[in-house]
Amino acid sequence: MTSAPLPVADNPDTGGFWAAARRGEVAVCRCARCGELLHLPRGICHRCHGTRVAWEAVAPRARLVAWTVAEHQVHPAFPVPYTVVLVELRDAPRVRLAGHLPGRPALVPDMPMRAVFREAVPGVSLVDWIPETTDVT
Repeated sequence: MTSAPLPVADNPDTGGFWAAARRGEVAVCRCARCGELLHLPRGICHRCHGTRVAWEAVAPRARLVAWTVAEHQVHPAFPVPYTVVLVELRDAPRVRLAGHLPGRPALVPDMPMRAVFREAVPGVSLVDWIPETTDVT
């Protein structure tokens, strides 16, 4: 099987998210000067123009905002069908993250979701989202 594309885990803007994922955490980026939530993460605050950012862990819980089922294979690492989900973090409602589920799971709007962490390669963990009631880790 072909390996899936990997994130650039040492990117200056998003590296904190991937470092948290390696620890089994979901993290959001905030301005260290004024506390503004920075999503999408960036090195300068859009409110106060501060250049110090901090990553803080949040609960690995979310609600399902939207999803779509892919029926056409676009990459060998992703056999079809698979479902792409968009979730909104419970502790940071302006932060929406995407995830991947195999098959066509039974989903409903606003369904509680939880993060699961999968080591893609040594040192790089991916964050996916599954229904809260799912026993799979």
